[in-house]
Amino acid sequence: MNGEVLKADISAFVQDIGYFFLNLPKYSFQSHMEKQRLRMGKMKKKLWISVVLLAIFMGAFYSLVKGNPPLDIGTLASSNDHKSVVVGIGNKGFGEVKILGVSVNNDEKPSKTKVQVSNAMQGFIITDDYENQGSKPYGFQNIEDIAMKAGTSEGTATKNDEIYGLSVIHHEAINRVNIKYSYLGITFDERVFFEAEVNR
Repeated sequence: MNGEVLKADISAFVQDIGYFFLNLPKYSFQSHMEKQRLRMGKMKKKLWISVVLLAIFMGAFYSLVKGNPPLDIGTLASSNDHKSVVVGIGNKGFGEVKILGVSVNNDEKPSKTKVQVSNAMQGFIITDDYENQGSKPYGFQNIEDIAMKAGTSEGTATKNDEIYGLSVIHHEAINRVNIKYSYLGITFDERVFFEAEVNR
């Protein structure tokens, strides 16, 4: 009788051991999957936090730059008939400024547009001919070829520092110059108004 009980106990023990080892991979797999889900959940949470922080930073950066445009307007001069004007422009930012486009009055395309690259001692010239002998010392260049250096505000330039003058010629009197430019990947629009006896 005792032998039969012993056999039964041994048989039950063997069955339990077999069941345990047969189901061990299942338990291990479930545990591994649970850990993976928890790990993925943490990674997603960190990713979302990073995205939110980046969006906040970019928004703050955009607002800061947009609220402090770098273009500095200096000299304003025009011919007697106001068909040729010069706008002294400087860059008070800490990155290059690129002029993207210039229009006059009610967004009309001007007849001619150039940038004078001069110095504080020489100043600028008002002309209706960029190619004549008197204009050459003023370094007229196409606007697309100019990247205005940082720290070139006309008011702080020394006699040897570069200064920039936007020269615009139109077939009608110019009362407004519209300047579109790029700074740190952000586009800005600046309007400069000309009135009678505007030269300064």
